[in-house]
Amino acid sequence: MLLALACASAAMSGALAESGGRPTRLEVWDLQLGTPVDKLPDEFIDYACGTNGGPPSLPLSGWRDVTRCRPEGSGLREVYFRYDDELEYWAKANNLLTQMAQYSGTKTYGFPVTTSALIDDGGVLRGLRLVSDPRGDLQNRDEAYLLRNFLTARFGRDGWACESLPPEEGETPVDGIFVKERCNKQIDAATSASLMTRHLRKAGQSRLDPRTGRETTGQFESTVRFDLVRK
Repeated sequence: MLLALACASAAMSGALAESGGRPTRLEVWDLQLGTPVDKLPDEFIDYACGTNGGPPSLPLSGWRDVTRCRPEGSGLREVYFRYDDELEYWAKANNLLTQMAQYSGTKTYGFPVTTSALIDDGGVLRGLRLVSDPRGDLQNRDEAYLLRNFLTARFGRDGWACESLPPEEGETPVDGIFVKERCNKQIDAATSASLMTRHLRKAGQSRLDPRTGRETTGQFESTVRFDLVRK
């Protein structure tokens, strides 16, 4: 680990000198829809076939391996990826607490997410998918549903068609807040966005343990699922 930190620090020193001292790394928003796979930036890590926004399955060497992934019902193939963690090692090597938090894991707007690209049979990037990562710490999980505010702001507050869905049997609010909302927006003639937000307790989950009366930990769902697709 120390060797990795030292190497990352040395590599980043050169990068910082070239960038004027400000560390940067590519994020999901740097991927442009309509780009062929052989033109996509290869600066991410841990490529794998996606599982509908879930954990990775079959490992891939990069974007061009997309044909090894089974297509979804839409015909698109999902490729999971993570952000390069070199900057996280650099921040740890230099004991930079703010940057350690900023560059730890794969995040957008500070929220841990699972990211994936949706690619068509012609090898062209047609969509992006972001899903709240349930492996985040308890505070991040509790606030995960707030990511929807940043996403709607990014693509314009107006024009979203949203529907609040009724609770199913056993679903209850989390500390008085119940969110179960489905939204869609036509970004332009060829591009659409879908956004699903959930913040609730499912059947069988409760704030207090019915046997002991003690407060439970993590018994709630707080998630955002976002798809951006261009025809």
